[in-house]
Amino acid sequence: MKKIILLLLATLPLMAFTAAHKFYVSATDIEYNEKQRSLQIISHVFTDDLEDLLQMRYSKELTLVKGDEHPAADEYVEKYFRSKFGVTVNGEERSFSYIGKEYDKDQLLVYLEVEDVEPVKTLGVKNAILTDLFPEQKNVVKVEYGGTIKSLLLMRDALSGTLNFSN
Repeated sequence: MKKIILLLLATLPLMAFTAAHKFYVSATDIEYNEKQRSLQIISHVFTDDLEDLLQMRYSKELTLVKGDEHPAADEYVEKYFRSKFGVTVNGEERSFSYIGKEYDKDQLLVYLEVEDVEPVKTLGVKNAILTDLFPEQKNVVKVEYGGTIKSLLLMRDALSGTLNFSN
């Protein structure tokens, strides 16, 4: 009997590592389109996480299920992104256009654009997406400008950051 208890105690910590652990992360790609003089933004968020947040914040009936989404889903996604995402160019806050969204497996891709962008010396990004629901949420932002790629890791303790592109 002691051997069984010891064996159980020895394997119990190992079984703890096999349990699924939810990972809270989003990825946002910002690319400068020189021809259109715009910042084209694609934000990748897990659909179920964003749905949970939108239900909690706006409406319990709100669903983000491809083919069965709530009729006002776009309206609520845009409203949420406007409250939690922002861009500054050379220290000036810039508004963005909500282009739309697309489902890709378990992710929602949200498309945004900042138009009439002058040459970028500094680019500031605020990304507080999902940090109000998940304290451990991490938001990775990758920016490509003039052949240079830089990135930010934003989280609840640091919701915004600035990248310098002047040489």
